[in-house]
Amino acid sequence: MAAYTGTLIAVRDVDSLRRRVQAWRREGRSVALVPTMGALHDGHIANMKIALKMADRVIATIFVNPKQFGPSEDFVAYPRRESEDFELLSAAGVHLLFAPEVAAMYPPGFASTVRITGLTDILDGAHRAGHFDGVATVVAKLLLQAQPDIALFGDKDYQQLTVIRRLVADLNIPVDVIGVPTVREPDGLAMSSRNVYLTPAERVRAPVLYRAISACTSAISGGADIAAAVATARAEILKGGFREIDYVEARHAETLAPLTNRSEPGRVLAAAHLGLARLIDNLPIPHA
Repeated sequence: MAAYTGTLIAVRDVDSLRRRVQAWRREGRSVALVPTMGALHDGHIANMKIALKMADRVIATIFVNPKQFGPSEDFVAYPRRESEDFELLSAAGVHLLFAPEVAAMYPPGFASTVRITGLTDILDGAHRAGHFDGVATVVAKLLLQAQPDIALFGDKDYQQLTVIRRLVADLNIPVDVIGVPTVREPDGLAMSSRNVYLTPAERVRAPVLYRAISACTSAISGGADIAAAVATARAEILKGGFREIDYVEARHAETLAPLTNRSEPGRVLAAAHLGLARLIDNLPIPHA
């Protein structure tokens, strides 16, 4: 790939984004897109660095999408620190930041929604009504606006990744969707912008979620009854100090249907509340 010696450029409107991408295309450059909602952490930066190895030019997006937040969720409180994020992206070597205002993404009269049926009314979708409609709509817009060759999304939001893959396949959007392994803290906690909601005491307890689903995947792989392994994981999460569990489920890794046969590709997914934070995590079930 050709060396790049420029500095990070930030744009807020679609026309400016497209002009930059078109210029790169004329130069024969490949383009990667890494969508984010900002409040960047090492997991995001790891995604950027993978993108830089896979494409000549990398676009990061920062957009806190109101359409994927429910009325009682944390849209207003969601951490926003664009200046710090800009510095992190610049240090990582990202080429372009697309950081639109809400009015640029959803101008007056905006009336379209992208809905993926089946995959979006289970797991997170059962607890966050309309969430995945908002995700599918904004991701479809970002992919059409930037027209990248590849787009990278983290495995931590595994149901989201599955929905986006379905979206791209169904609408024939010409982009390769790349899932990036979850980046974790040394104690196993999945990195997330919402981890800032944890108090110091809660932060100590938070890795219980990872340990519980890790034990669950090992038990299922080792031949344990799937329902019993999941029940044990739920009990461990509650014992560890989480106040409420939205779900702990063993699901087929591609369809997200309930896993009934451990010989098929499987994944254990979980969401639980610890203090003000709602933490999600998932792990693949290894084949014995």
